[in-house]
Amino acid sequence: MDFTPFKVLTFDIVGTCIDFEKGVLDAVRRIGGRPDLSDDDIFGPYMTGRDLNYGRSSEVFSDVYMHLAKELDLVATPEAARDFQLSVLEWPAFADSVEALARLRTRFRLVAMTNADRTAYTSYAHRLGQPFHDAVTCDEAQCAKPNPEFFAFNRGRQSAHGYKQSEILHVAQSQHHDIGVAKSLGYTTCWIERRHDQAGYGATPDPATFTEPDLRVPSLGALADAVFATA
Repeated sequence: MDFTPFKVLTFDIVGTCIDFEKGVLDAVRRIGGRPDLSDDDIFGPYMTGRDLNYGRSSEVFSDVYMHLAKELDLVATPEAARDFQLSVLEWPAFADSVEALARLRTRFRLVAMTNADRTAYTSYAHRLGQPFHDAVTCDEAQCAKPNPEFFAFNRGRQSAHGYKQSEILHVAQSQHHDIGVAKSLGYTTCWIERRHDQAGYGATPDPATFTEPDLRVPSLGALADAVFATA
């Protein structure tokens, strides 16, 4: 890819920069008392519980946990639900995220576009080394991806800073939440294929149809390498 037209990189955060799957799996096994559960045992009920409780992530994950507890026979106490809720703020960064984002920041304006709320995003941004020049969360946009209005909100916000849509490269892991809708809206897209060595989409909903991105790489580190290889 020729990166010279781009001045802004917009990033999905949860799943692209932050390893929420590891966060969810570790918390369920630790708090729920079921270390025997497989990843897929957990992912299905987790996604259903999140769909049923799709509010601000810093507030509703105790309810997500109680759904998981019912479905998977986990410890079902208020203390366990509160512990799971707090664990959302401690989801880890992928090993390559901090260094890659720091490199990319030297060349581009970095903008977070996350379905997390501002409280959760603040925790993630700190964990990632505060690399972003700007951020849009579900609190500001008043909607969540894949709603096109989320992208429209950010487009207007970046336009106020003098940037055109053609100067934006959208970077994301989720085909469902990001790549499909971004491509349909005319954005150039980079798919971070975090699960390139695993089957299925994990704890991210399957897309209705697969969208071929403009660029696909296995990690943020690989994206940074590609950018600076062509610098």
